[in-house]
Amino acid sequence: MIAIDNVLISDEVVEEQFVCDLTKCKGGCCEDGDAGAPLLKQELDHLNNYYEVIKPYMTPQGIRENEKQGRYVYDRHFGWVTPTIEGQICTYAFRDAQNVIKCGIEQAYLDGKLPWKKPISCHMFPIKMSQSEVDPSMEYLNYEPREDLCSAACKLGKKLKVPAYVFLKDAIIRHYGEEFYATLDATAQHLKEQKG
Repeated sequence: MIAIDNVLISDEVVEEQFVCDLTKCKGGCCEDGDAGAPLLKQELDHLNNYYEVIKPYMTPQGIRENEKQGRYVYDRHFGWVTPTIEGQICTYAFRDAQNVIKCGIEQAYLDGKLPWKKPISCHMFPIKMSQSEVDPSMEYLNYEPREDLCSAACKLGKKLKVPAYVFLKDAIIRHYGEEFYATLDATAQHLKEQKG
């Protein structure tokens, strides 16, 4: 376990190797799971403030579901999450010409339409962020790829020798800052040298 400030990071985050292989998984993490994408409190505001900008990137079915369920829903296990269509694909997702699931929020961001990339829980995947029930100021980061869905990403990561935290550098810096990432990287290098 690695401790940086009030964040406890599992060793697997720096030891395991991972690179998304969208040609194989087709973005399946956007439709596979027990609920939609977990949302931070400020992300609820983002969905309200930027909804009209995101809407053109959504499917008609996704828009209909949001009109029925709301722009976010409360799940008793995960807290606030994005709605889904029939418990599967996220309402903010769409399929491209290659049948790869893409994020409408991220596409609007890439097109320069909004300053928010996508929910941080999606950006950080396969690292799962959770808060301690005992001490809410303490956060945990665990490496949790989906066994079948992410097998191609684990294979590609090993082939390219890219640790999960390096693959997720942008997401980690976006959420925790440059200094946090630099400390994590230095710790990872130190642990690697120790293991020889």
